[in-house]
Amino acid sequence: MKKFSKFKFVSFIFAGVLSLGAVNNTFAASKLFEDKNNDTGYTRSAEAGMAEEEFRKGVLSYNRGMFNDAIMQFERALSYLPDENLIIDWLGKAYYRAGMEGSAIKQWQFAKDAGYGGLVLDNRIEIIRERRVTGVDESFDRYTEAGVFSGISSENKFLFTQPISVLPNSDGTIWVICYGSNELIQFNVNGMIVQRVTGPLSGFDRPVDIIRLQDGDLLVVESAGDRLAVLSSKGSFKKYIGKKGRGVGELVGPQYACQDENGNIYVSDFGNRRISVFDKDGNGTFTFGKKTDGFDGLKGPTGIAVAGDSVYVCDSVTGAIYEFDLSGNYKDILVKEKTFEFPESMKYYDGYLIVSDRKHVSTVELGSGIVFENAYMGNSPSRITCAVPDKNGNLIVSDILSNDVYIMAKMSELLGGLFVQVERVNAENFPNVTLEVRVQNRKRQPVVGLRGENFYLTEQKRPCSNFKLKGSASENDTEDIVLIIDRSMYMQGFEEPLNSAVQEIAKNMQGVGKITVISAGEIPVVEYKGSPEGLLKFSHKALKSKLTDRPCFDLAVRLATNELINAEPKRGILYLTQGRLDDSTFARYGISDLSNYMNNNGVSFSVIQLGQGAVEEELRYIAKNVNGKTYYVYRPQGLSCVISDMLNVPNGLYTITYTSLLPTDLGRAYLPVEIEVYLLNRSGRDETGYFSPLQ
Repeated sequence: MKKFSKFKFVSFIFAGVLSLGAVNNTFAASKLFEDKNNDTGYTRSAEAGMAEEEFRKGVLSYNRGMFNDAIMQFERALSYLPDENLIIDWLGKAYYRAGMEGSAIKQWQFAKDAGYGGLVLDNRIEIIRERRVTGVDESFDRYTEAGVFSGISSENKFLFTQPISVLPNSDGTIWVICYGSNELIQFNVNGMIVQRVTGPLSGFDRPVDIIRLQDGDLLVVESAGDRLAVLSSKGSFKKYIGKKGRGVGELVGPQYACQDENGNIYVSDFGNRRISVFDKDGNGTFTFGKKTDGFDGLKGPTGIAVAGDSVYVCDSVTGAIYEFDLSGNYKDILVKEKTFEFPESMKYYDGYLIVSDRKHVSTVELGSGIVFENAYMGNSPSRITCAVPDKNGNLIVSDILSNDVYIMAKMSELLGGLFVQVERVNAENFPNVTLEVRVQNRKRQPVVGLRGENFYLTEQKRPCSNFKLKGSASENDTEDIVLIIDRSMYMQGFEEPLNSAVQEIAKNMQGVGKITVISAGEIPVVEYKGSPEGLLKFSHKALKSKLTDRPCFDLAVRLATNELINAEPKRGILYLTQGRLDDSTFARYGISDLSNYMNNNGVSFSVIQLGQGAVEEELRYIAKNVNGKTYYVYRPQGLSCVISDMLNVPNGLYTITYTSLLPTDLGRAYLPVEIEVYLLNRSGRDETGYFSPLQ
């Protein structure tokens, strides 16, 4: 009996040793980084332990928007384990968000050369390298079909008939005018019908075109009804403009429409072979397009567009594009006769005219009149009536003959896919986790309008629990703003326009959002932070920073962006300046670094010019490449649209929540998460991770 007990006791001790070894091995296996200095697996080197601690701090700093701190912490982690690719990957992410894209690519290339990252890292490096190549004009790129919204269902039932014109919305949806079914249909980005609008009780009468007016209302051109229907932004009927006839304010078979900066509405009056003009209230004012000295007159006006102080009109009979001033005086011929076969819709976009012509979609360069073919429908039965870019960088094309609406994209976009980046992970309420995910195309344009079905979320390759798309930043109506005030010596004498501009901006924010004022003096100074109402009586006399010969524009932009990283998803910088720069402007950070820093953190940049004359080219470049504009303080329209323009900047940031099922090792375990985004024939992917709170 004693012998048996002794044997049993020894067996118990042996089993305990094995169990302890198993626990130690499990504990060692749960550690993040491989311990290359120890072969036993029971103990860890100081280097690995210190690297993990610094890495954990770096990930937490990154998710809090403290990118400079994250860079230092990741570099310290690498000082302990120089060859650890996960740390190198995160260091590249921190450099990228800090605007130092060259350094980010360098780190990612190190990891890639070591066999880390796979296709996800390859695609990230390729896209960012391509973005850094400047000076390439993409307006003449070729487009190919990326998706189609068919008017015929899989059961061979008509969903709509004869789509003739399209209008993209800022939220990614599109309006489609259906000539055959006399209706206006709204589609989401996946081609699902959101709503149908049939107009007033009498309905639409052969609608042809739709545009958005300055006040947000929609204008529908009814060809057979010889009138224009004004709808709310949601599609509710409000009133009619015009009636049948040949006098001023009267129409016969109107086709297409546009609006100038003063609110005047121009309509191609096909039956009267002229252009009819209405003021913003819908009153007829004048007509033009008849025969004059040096001009034979319009024969069949169709597409029409306003660009600057010129009105451009397509003629379906002559196949030409003619240019007039805003008063209707003939100026010149932009595209010679017989260039187009039967041009219909013509839309202005970013310095170019997009013309729909039978089976062709072409781009016309203003000034030179150079024509380049963007898309050709081939031998299929087609009649393209409208083509217009949407907010996601696609070309939306209506084909009235095939009864389809095509989503067309550049070939490089289809092959390279989407750029997806998890910007932040919030695990404070673990196991409930919140992700902020930014989705862009290859050219940095935000992808808006995505829905829950466009996302697929996994952790360690297994589907996440309780996944939910909580919201999209493009739907927000709140924006946080930083005003940077130029304190160079050039600002002497511009005190009054400065006061006026700040007060008007604060007033137009209507108490919504937060506003910060930064002086770009010799060193940047935060002058004010709080509600816009606190600046309604702003005076330059309250500024602490004095005028200087060496203003720090670059440091002020960095400080302003830092202020906005943890602000509302819609955020922007307004630079108030007389428009001139000096040698110290980019002494510490170059134009590219500043632009990247703002772009990589979703910050727009616009300029309010306080003096007359041309704004420096560098400021125009930054505004153009960071989703901004340039305004003159005393322009006729005032600054009332500045805030609305900033709110309407597309924003591809999405908030996603899920419940994690991963073990946390009391907050010491690195918890991976992967996300894929699908949109029609394109997709993108990102992989990241986080730490739960320590227990």
